[in-house]
Amino acid sequence: MDASDLLRNSLLQLSKQEAVRDVIQKAPVSRSVVKRFVPGAAHADAVRAAAEMAATGRMATIDYLGEDTTDVARAKQTKDAYLQLLTALRDEGLTETGTAEVSLKLSALGQALPGDGNSIALEHAREICTLADLAGTTVTLDMEDHTTTDLTLEALRELRSDFPSVGAVLQSYLRRTEADCRDLATAGSRVRLCKGAYKEPESVAFQSGADVDKSYVRCLKILMQGEGYPMVATHDPRLVEIAGALAAQAGRAATSFEYQMLYGIRPDEQRRISDRGDRMRVYIPYGQEWYGYLMRRMAEKPANVMFFVRGLATRG
Repeated sequence: MDASDLLRNSLLQLSKQEAVRDVIQKAPVSRSVVKRFVPGAAHADAVRAAAEMAATGRMATIDYLGEDTTDVARAKQTKDAYLQLLTALRDEGLTETGTAEVSLKLSALGQALPGDGNSIALEHAREICTLADLAGTTVTLDMEDHTTTDLTLEALRELRSDFPSVGAVLQSYLRRTEADCRDLATAGSRVRLCKGAYKEPESVAFQSGADVDKSYVRCLKILMQGEGYPMVATHDPRLVEIAGALAAQAGRAATSFEYQMLYGIRPDEQRRISDRGDRMRVYIPYGQEWYGYLMRRMAEKPANVMFFVRGLATRG
């Protein structure tokens, strides 16, 4: 394991430590630095960011931050937040043809609640999918740590029976993902392929960055050769280039797949990809629960740590 992998694992550990979280969240400088990655806490902030993307030819998928909800009222509040967001996006004309969609974490909708948590989360997701469908856009189910993978894929199957356009997320660092790609590379299936951003044991996940990248390419080949709609979620220039080559080899039109990048990361590259005629979607998170998200983003790309540290040093 090289230094980059060690830093990644350390950051993932920090994402779970409440004492460190409290210090960073309370630091006066933190929020100004975080704005690069999270446009704000309110629906209006997310809608504004989506409008900015649309004005430059980019699409958006929006995530209301929060996960591991263990309170029924909080799960309902998250569901209601998505309904309000979709209504605001529709009213601004941003949901037509899927220009702006939403990404859901089932744990934020109550999946971890004791007893009927899975059913509660699924019902909340159905309400969100219903409104999204009426507004002319789509929903993607985010993937979380490996202990929830089967439950998430089961929910995906149930939701797709009524809402065929619901998207899935697969993570190349999991050893099982090649098989999952084969299962989901079917007509009408939308699959976002990312590397993965949770700390996982070696028994289920590749530990080195090189092995994760190799798995990403293997999985991407399956998706590009399949009949579904691949969503290539990466900031790695090499993987972006490989994705384009694989799409060309498979004879794919530019409208039959898309690239995805995170809000605030490589915006110039996002615009370059969009300007050349390819589809580019930006993942926009918003809300108060930004700490865990930020730590995982830095773990995915440790160079982001220096941006944050420089901000603390120059503004503190």
